[in-house]
Amino acid sequence: MSERVCAVIVTYNRKALLWECLKAVLSQTRPPDHVLVVDNASTDGTPEMLQEEFPQVEVLHLPENQGGAGGFHEGMKRAYEQGFDWLWLMDDDTIPRAKALEALLEAARLPLDPRPRVLASRQLLPNGLPHPTTAFVNPTDPRHPFLWLRLRPRYRPIRWALFTSVLLHRSLVEEHGLPHKAFFIWEDDLEYTARALRRGLGLQVRDSEVIHKSASKPYISATTGENRLFYGVRNRIWVLRSPAFGPLGKAFLALQLLFGLLTYLAFHPSRKSLQEIGRALRAGLTTSPC
Repeated sequence: MSERVCAVIVTYNRKALLWECLKAVLSQTRPPDHVLVVDNASTDGTPEMLQEEFPQVEVLHLPENQGGAGGFHEGMKRAYEQGFDWLWLMDDDTIPRAKALEALLEAARLPLDPRPRVLASRQLLPNGLPHPTTAFVNPTDPRHPFLWLRLRPRYRPIRWALFTSVLLHRSLVEEHGLPHKAFFIWEDDLEYTARALRRGLGLQVRDSEVIHKSASKPYISATTGENRLFYGVRNRIWVLRSPAFGPLGKAFLALQLLFGLLTYLAFHPSRKSLQEIGRALRAGLTTSPC
């Protein structure tokens, strides 16, 4: 009996992108067995569009905007409870090419030990060029250098991945729980997949391609727009305090954060910026996402 796949798509006020995403998901050469859309309380007509044009899709309406982190938390929980073997996660700005899911499932069946349980697609820009975040968020896993040589060029061991077309096995939920919804936006996927891969195997699959349109994050509404810096810093501190990475990984992420803050201050040299950074650092050090 083949393993069953549930596509989990999180959306908020981007019905045109969601429409395009769903058309691509439903047109896969190997379609998912079920499609679940998690609607973060959209107000742009998304619920009506889904009801009229995609009646075959299950919709989980959240009472308020819980951000990408909350949306994936609730969506993964629903799909896991429904008994699906694999959860195919993506934002609504992710447009999978026709063989994206088929290629991920093919990689999942590779005779490897340990079995890969995190399978990530290659992200492309709308013009077809590699997305600049692909290499950045999917660094080659240094623990498997010879495996990389064995599997290239179709597969690459990875240390973490984004929720922009990633296939997760249900056993990860059993072992690691669900993504922490307190992240709201940013870094929840990094923390979760890195924690899952601390002692596991993940692969980036060359033949699984998605167009990542990279629109601005809609979860940051007008009332939270000033908190972009806060979420970025606080959440990175949470990742550094998580068991997701060892000393070398944490050193890399800390240096990355330091460089990002110095760059931000170079372009926004104000007391307000320093105060916001201080607030985020305090929150990251004194609070926890779980």
